Amino acid sequence: MDTTLEQTARARLITADGRELPVPATLRYVCADPLAVHVDFPPEASLDGEAVSWTFARALLEEGLEGRAGDGDVHLWSCGGSRTVVELHSPAGLALLQFDTPALRRFLLRSYAVVAAGQEDLTAAVDHGLSALFGTV
Repeated sequence: MDTTLEQTARARLITADGRELPVPATLRYVCADPLAVHVDFPPEASLDGEAVSWTFARALLEEGLEGRAGDGDVHLWSCGGSRTVVELHSPAGLALLQFDTPALRRFLLRSYAVVAAGQEDLTAAVDHGLSALFGTV
């Protein structure tokens, strides 16, 4: 069974001049990709008018709810207990977003109700990854 969990979330984009702009987002967890979480943004939230999806480790989300976490393109950290900052790096630039920590924590707990931590079956994910990498070779 391929269960997908989705939860809408309101993010606030922090601009270079310190303003906070509301940005709609959807948090998504797919049991076929058990180690990852996805944050989807609609076309109106991106610079090029295309929908954007960021994927990163579910464990990174958990770490970021407690303290500073992340390397590379995604960084998270708790900000005062009620907000969590998500910093996204891409070739086009950097986006700094704040999410309500309780919403992220609720989403994470719901994902663990679908697939418990440490109980992820990686067989399908590995097969899918190898197929994507090698095609029909």
